[in-house]
Amino acid sequence: MRRITPILIVVVGLLALAIDFSFAIPGGFLANNPVTGSPIETRLGLDLQGGVEVDYQVQPVNGKQPTASDLNTIVGIIERRVNATGTVEPIIETVGTNQVSVQLPGVSDVQAVVNVIGSTGLLTFVPLPPATYGTSTSSGTQPVPAAGDPIDPKLPALFGGDQVASANPSFDSTTNQRAVAFTLKSKAASVFAQWSSSHIGDFFAIVLDGKVVSAPFIQSAITNGQGQISGSFTAAQMNDLVTVLQYGALPFPLQQISSQNVPATLGANFLHRTLLGGLLGILLVFIFMLVYYRLPGSVAVLALIYYTGVVYAIFRVIPVTLTLAGIAGFVLSVGMAVDANILIFERTREELRAGKTLGPAIEAGFNRAWNSIFDSNVSSIITAFILFWFGSGTIRGFGLVLMIGVVTSMFTAITLSRTILRTIVRWQWTRKARLFGVNEEEFVTATPRGIRRPEVRSSRA
Repeated sequence: MRRITPILIVVVGLLALAIDFSFAIPGGFLANNPVTGSPIETRLGLDLQGGVEVDYQVQPVNGKQPTASDLNTIVGIIERRVNATGTVEPIIETVGTNQVSVQLPGVSDVQAVVNVIGSTGLLTFVPLPPATYGTSTSSGTQPVPAAGDPIDPKLPALFGGDQVASANPSFDSTTNQRAVAFTLKSKAASVFAQWSSSHIGDFFAIVLDGKVVSAPFIQSAITNGQGQISGSFTAAQMNDLVTVLQYGALPFPLQQISSQNVPATLGANFLHRTLLGGLLGILLVFIFMLVYYRLPGSVAVLALIYYTGVVYAIFRVIPVTLTLAGIAGFVLSVGMAVDANILIFERTREELRAGKTLGPAIEAGFNRAWNSIFDSNVSSIITAFILFWFGSGTIRGFGLVLMIGVVTSMFTAITLSRTILRTIVRWQWTRKARLFGVNEEEFVTATPRGIRRPEVRSSRA
């Protein structure tokens, strides 16, 4: 394990450097995210880079006005839809009794996101009477509606989109067109199986927000509850339809009342001051570690620099949208990383004062501090996970940044700091009491000839 750890540290460090500076090499190694395929970039939140704000008014249905519970449901559905488009940390909140405000950081294709948000998502499966629309072998009095045509509101639906269990992008091998494959819940699957068995050749329409998406005819009984919506979709339209089906229909329609570009709420000067303040704080921590802990402190400084590079690389790969709250979470995780090193170094001093030689004292310091470090960091990870899982918007960003920082700090404190100290204590010039902040009388070191204690000479009067 001791041989693998240095290799792991070097590999992780080099990979982090490649990701951190990939913006300087357009089209080069790791210019694109190996997972998502999108360009690796540093994402800033609405408060740091600005974005778009869109305001909606919730429209009543059949004279029924939306309640506070209805507004909360709408906010939840919109948030899930927006997150599915790749827009991270949107700010979605209610305004008054019938309005919803949506703020999207760093959005480039505004209209595409607005289309997903504003779509009611009311999906229905409507049988088309053969007497009016004919069958696959005979014509009716009216043509079968094409994609985009409005549906006759008097036609009853067989079931609604709430009976769709799952939806995924697909491909229709018969027509060579994009499609959306869906699976029905058990109740709808049973209803559809009975209806399709007795209506082979009849048309039925898949209708979204009152407009026909597709109007196929039944070729055979559909008994497994699985089907697909096919049509001349673009990739964006296919993904939007999947998003709407996955995250449900809005209980009330939305009417867009305004949209505007939003400048960075904190402003460039505030951002520069925040970064400057964070850098000064970290610099003061470096100075404290160097002055008080000396050689181990310099190792901690190197570990923190390494830690910063790795965390920043993770932020760019996931990617994490950095807001002011996210930066606060990162600074907090830096403090926790320093705290781990302090526990280790204090334990090492205690072992040196107890009479152990330098090498065993360092090993004992790490081993005895590990339980405290593990308990405190696991507690922090649990707290961060709760914030990420149950929070929304900015709170989730803070929780995610804190979680990444704490996990990475455990890695650097236990592996990097330990490996560096194990290496440098083999050098003769490092075996000096003043470099570890202890007195000569308390310091014991190992030499090739055995253990040597500093001589204490007595002077005669």
